[in-house]
Amino acid sequence: MRIGLYPGTFDPVTMGHIDIIRRACSLVDKLVIGVAINRDKGPLFSLEERVAMIETECAALSEQTGCEIVAHPFENLLIHCARDVGASLIIRGLRAVADFEYEYQMVGMNRQLDDSVETVFLMAEAQHQAIASKLVKEIARLDGDISKFVPPAVKAALEARLGK
Repeated sequence: MRIGLYPGTFDPVTMGHIDIIRRACSLVDKLVIGVAINRDKGPLFSLEERVAMIETECAALSEQTGCEIVAHPFENLLIHCARDVGASLIIRGLRAVADFEYEYQMVGMNRQLDDSVETVFLMAEAQHQAIASKLVKEIARLDGDISKFVPPAVKAALEARLGK
């Protein structure tokens, strides 16, 4: 069984994330969505809420693709998380050149830590390249329409959290 790990904070999960998840399912039999516990980022949603959003948004996708998709919280090194879940592949989404520079460094470090785990980059589809969770939260805070950027249930949760 080929297991992939797609890590991120997912605060909140966006249409860009969903696109990468859908496409990653064609590469693996099981996709673990590594939901990072990143206290430094000060997430808007709790870990439990972010995991629940991933599970809700990926349930139908799992059925459509035949790929098992599971959410897995983690706080350790990414390469250790990959080992913990048995992943031989780390999936990363790229939006722009700035993403690549950071990801390039991460791959180099991860290869030094464990060269048996490969990293695969998936370019975001054109309509999703500008989407970033941070920007979605800012647009929502300022009463902008985020319906193109997040699934309906995530939009409702974000608006409720912001008191909209």
